[in-house]
Amino acid sequence: MKILHTSDWHVGRRLGRHDRAEEYRDVLAEVVRVADEETVDLVLVSGDVFDRPMPTVDALTLGLGALVTLAERRPVVAVSGNHDSAELFDALAPLLRHQGAGVHLVGMIRRPDEGNLLGPDELGVPAVVACFPFLREGRVVDFMMEAGQWYGAYAERVAGICAAYNRALVERAGSDLVPVLVAHFMVSGVKVDRSAPRGERELHIGDAYTATPQAVPPGPQYVAMGHIHAPQPVPSAPVPAEYAGSLLSLDFGEAGEQKRVVIVEAEPGRRAVVRSVPLKAGRRLVRVTDTWDAIAGRVGELADAYLDLTVRTTATDTGLAERAREAFPYLVNVRAHRPAAERGERFVKGHRSWPELYVDYFRSEHAEEPPDDLLMLLREVLEEAADASA
Repeated sequence: MKILHTSDWHVGRRLGRHDRAEEYRDVLAEVVRVADEETVDLVLVSGDVFDRPMPTVDALTLGLGALVTLAERRPVVAVSGNHDSAELFDALAPLLRHQGAGVHLVGMIRRPDEGNLLGPDELGVPAVVACFPFLREGRVVDFMMEAGQWYGAYAERVAGICAAYNRALVERAGSDLVPVLVAHFMVSGVKVDRSAPRGERELHIGDAYTATPQAVPPGPQYVAMGHIHAPQPVPSAPVPAEYAGSLLSLDFGEAGEQKRVVIVEAEPGRRAVVRSVPLKAGRRLVRVTDTWDAIAGRVGELADAYLDLTVRTTATDTGLAERAREAFPYLVNVRAHRPAAERGERFVKGHRSWPELYVDYFRSEHAEEPPDDLLMLLREVLEEAADASA
């Protein structure tokens, strides 16, 4: 059988002031097109369908519409990620289960025999899919408590849940079905560019939310992972396992990453064959550091890209932000940068008030005046600090 694995859609995500709904329509249509051209038998979505737990009506319509369209020709299984609402997934599940060949949403972590193990009876294809949604650090899983395995570190909890699903998968699949695990967690050793902001939630990709490679079980023929946006194999996994990655580059730390879906060909008793299909939809994200004259000379090259600009300058340029917005319609960030030696004395307090000092700092960093509400907030904080020390 043939499986399409996709992940981390984050439908509803904006980039600065820019709405990306049209890009999402294009890239989701591309995923449907790939699924049809590859004649896949099953689609797996390994979490973060939406960018926030309670998506807007437009985002909900777009995301669910894509799932239903994918299910017109094959079943779809989607687990909740850390950006999704597990409760919303479970509430919607009965409404979508009979759409097309079936959209199976799995929100909560449960026993394998209580809805998190889907076989031919539910899917209509010769596969068994174990569903492991995102595990929040403070959440208690009933069957893990009963097994006496709940009170270890987060990595141990993930490993224990994977082991339980692995046993159920192997038993249910036997020698006639393809066993698959779809999960949303981070494995140590993944490669992520953190030189700029990324689309992953920083809180949930730290050490406290990291599992070891040994947590990935040996029983599935394929492990469909979500949570990490940079497409890559799962480090040191004992079986074919992939982070499909996000559909679009969601922030500038993802700029230049080739987004994709994963096609998996599997049959019982044989090692799965995995390949990537690159995605073309979505606007480029570009980071540029140079003088304004050099950047302005690249308007033809950069006009259609989302831009993060650092402009090297030797003096305060209060009109920089306005000029940048006029020149580049998809500008996201612009900041002025002066060598430390040329700006150091500006921030010596001397006889200036803290608000005056902050105005100078803001002008130098952003090449524009600070908003009035920001200055008001600063004054309130300073007053509270003064009151507390009185």
